[in-house]
Formats: sequence, C-alpha cells, structure tokens
Amino acid sequence: MALADVAPGVRVGQGMVADEGVAIGYAASRMAAHGLVLGRDARLRSGTVIYAGSVIGSRLQTGHNVVIREDNRIGDDVSIWSNSIVDYGCVIGDGVKIHCNCYIAQFTELEDGVFLAPGVTIANDLFPGQEASARAMAGPRILAGAQIGVNVTILPYVTIGPAAIVGAGSVVTKDVPGGFVAYGNPAIPARRIADVGDIDARVREARRRRDGADPR
Repeated sequence: MALADVAPGVRVGQGMVADEGVAIGYAASRMAAHGLVLGRDARLRSGTVIYAGSVIGSRLQTGHNVVIREDNRIGDDVSIWSNSIVDYGCVIGDGVKIHCNCYIAQFTELEDGVFLAPGVTIANDLFPGQEASARAMAGPRILAGAQIGVNVTILPYVTIGPAAIVGAGSVVTKDVPGGFVAYGNPAIPARRIADVGDIDARVREARRRRDGADPR
C-alpha cells in the first residue's frame, strides 16, 4: 500500500497500515493546532483525514472517508467506520465503536465501550444561531457500555447512563438512566434491561414471524 501523507511534527507508532489517500496531521484553520500523537498498529483506510492537535491511542481503525478533527483525546482500540466525522474537542474512551455515517459534535464525551450504530447524530448547540448558546456549546455524555441504535439523534447536555440502550430512530432530549432501555421521540426510559426477558425466545419468535411471512 502507498504511504499516507504524514505532516511534520506527527508521531506515529509502529505497525501503521494506511491506504493511499490518507492524510495525517492535516492543518486546522480554527486554531493553531500543532503535532499529533497516533498510537501503534493503526489501520487507516482511504479518504481518512486526521487533523493535527489530537492524541490517539493504539490500534485505531477507520473506514473510508473518516474525518477526525483537532483537539481530540481518543483511547485504545477505537473503530470509526466509513463516512463518520468526529468534530473537535471530543473525549473518546477505549474500545468505542462508531459505525458508518455518524456525526460526533464538538465537546462530546464517549466513555469506554460505547457503541454507536449507523446514522447516529449528536448535537451540541441548545439554541442554534444565538451567540450565548454558541459560547456554551457542549455535547452529550454517553457513559461506559451504552448502546445507541440506528439513526438516533442525541441533543446537547444529555447524559446517557452506563450500559443503557437507546432504540433506533429515537430523539434523546433528556437523561437516560443507566441500565435502562429508552426509545421514542422524545426518548423515554421504558424498562430496565434486566426486565427485557428471554432474548433467545424473542429472537425465535421474530424469526418464526419472518419465515411465516416469506412468500417463498
């Protein structure tokens, strides 16, 4: 594979594999960000752009056309899949998985083991277009092990508790307690995960309905 475009002042750990068309240490126009630390054994696919000014742990994996902006702190074993953007000033823990087509707004915090399904959108501005709101921008905090479903929107200042699950298509406007399943618009905590019941039985029933409706 061709060598990535690595800017001066970038520290890259051993074992990186990068496709042609990867840019590491891209200059930020928002601030005079300098340097970049990228841990060992990174796997970066074509179209990935990592701005200068962040510290990223070992074994980062990116899909195609991923953008990681400046001033981020990213842990080990993080995966960010195709067409996703991590804006500036975020804190991302170890083992986080960000699927395709996600937008992580500035100042978001994702703790260890968080999973974002495809199409998750995170906001950070309570009242867009207002100067006071712009000065107070803050993304949500998603605590360890929380699982966020497909096409979920999460609003600023929200905290999603540890090991919570947010169902597909939800709009999260208020805090979600740890260990709860929440869904809807606005998302409402519906039940504790411990009370969800026999998952295997539910899967068997879903497959039975599906197979019974199959015209073949």
